[in-house]
Amino acid sequence: MSSRMPTAAELDEAVRLLEAGQLVAFPTETVYGLGADAENPEAVARIFAAKGRPSNHPVIVHVVDGGDVGYWADTVPEAAQKLIDAFWPGPLTLILKRAAHIPAAVAGGQDSLGLRCPSHPVAQALLSRFRRGRGGIAAPSANKFGQVSPTTAQHVRDEFGDAVYVVEGDGVDVGIESTIVDLSRLEQGVGPVLLRPGAITPAMMEAVLGVALSLPDEAAPRASGTLRAHYAPRTALVLADASALPAYVASLPTDGRLAFVGRVAPAGADTRCAFVAAPATPEAYARELYRLLRRLDKEGFARLVFEPVPVGHEWDGVRDRLGRAAAAFE
Repeated sequence: MSSRMPTAAELDEAVRLLEAGQLVAFPTETVYGLGADAENPEAVARIFAAKGRPSNHPVIVHVVDGGDVGYWADTVPEAAQKLIDAFWPGPLTLILKRAAHIPAAVAGGQDSLGLRCPSHPVAQALLSRFRRGRGGIAAPSANKFGQVSPTTAQHVRDEFGDAVYVVEGDGVDVGIESTIVDLSRLEQGVGPVLLRPGAITPAMMEAVLGVALSLPDEAAPRASGTLRAHYAPRTALVLADASALPAYVASLPTDGRLAFVGRVAPAGADTRCAFVAAPATPEAYARELYRLLRRLDKEGFARLVFEPVPVGHEWDGVRDRLGRAAAAFE
């Protein structure tokens, strides 16, 4: 996965900073995370302050492969263990009842907790060294709250400059955040509930669990990246077919341009409309989405028009991120 591993000295410095209550950005297979000691409320507060994140919006705790999930969760139901056995390490976050001794700050004040075991070798190397593999690293995406997530070390530096220590590592292969499943209400007869789609699809989990996943209800716990408007570039973004392009071009300032991201170049497009070929598969689209948004943000477009992605659960993760990005401009 990663063609560059940090040196032992770089990892040691990252661990030193984490144990001192400071922030460290590091790669996972989904996006770069902005990490802090999950059991240090002051350190977790630094995450919220750096991102401009509301304090009631929970973050996800990352744990080492083979770590003691029971330390973090009040109970580990059979359904959770089945998903752990099938998909960890990997891009799947489980919402479980938070153990009483785990600070509420990391959970946004809730009695539930998001747990994930990332598969990226750099993340695992860091987790195995942090508190000798017994610690947890709270880590939302390493960007300002609500904006485009980072998939390279440079993206993190663009956001925070030298204010955050960055552990580098190539191979952010998934490109969008983890799937989130709520298992915290099984004793109430609720769940499992899909809170955020991602690379691990409902069909994959249902094959393991033998039951269907439900959609969120009003009582579902708050979870990372589930606000209506999120993942937004600076440039206005809309979802529309190519047939709507003439109207959008007409609404632009005289010298304005738009980018159309779609599968096929629109016939007879205005010269102020630049075509950008959309990745052909859901895996490629997810891997390139945030990099593409950051690049288009720098090219001076007045508007970004994204063609809706195909139907199917394998596209749900990309559809979810684009929909939330577009909602920021409604």
